[in-house]
Amino acid sequence: MERVLVSRCLLGHPVRYDGGAGGPFGLLEQWVAEGRVVPTCPEVAGGLPTPRAAAEIPGGQGAEVLDGTAAVITTDGEDVSAQFLSGAQQALELVRRHGIRIAVLKANSPSCGNLLTYDGTFSGVKVSGEGVTAALLKRHGVQVFSELELPQAAEALATLD
Repeated sequence: MERVLVSRCLLGHPVRYDGGAGGPFGLLEQWVAEGRVVPTCPEVAGGLPTPRAAAEIPGGQGAEVLDGTAAVITTDGEDVSAQFLSGAQQALELVRRHGIRIAVLKANSPSCGNLLTYDGTFSGVKVSGEGVTAALLKRHGVQVFSELELPQAAEALATLD
């Protein structure tokens, strides 16, 4: 049975930066019941507390953080790139350990966003880009979806089962 890496906040766990959660979602609950879900929160895994200061990537490109050409900065001006990179590496280890080929990660997040991220100005502006974890997983061949793309994730999973 194919396993799916899923952001813990989408499973109803209160791990978002503001202490909130983004779920749960019916399909994800079904996958949990089937034993498919491997939960992760890269930011918490990387050592950040809950709640924590909001963080964004100037320019919104997680791949640049991976390459060392951009940083993840909090509203307080703290560089939390090391924690984001550690969490991304831990997510990749889960992928390798469980043979995961599909992930459902939180939309727009500086860790998990797969299509859009915030632009680093803390003004609510989104740009085309990926979070740090999403970018790393994609580099390693994982198909990354957000909670806004659950039907597409289910289709992709069906082709692998």
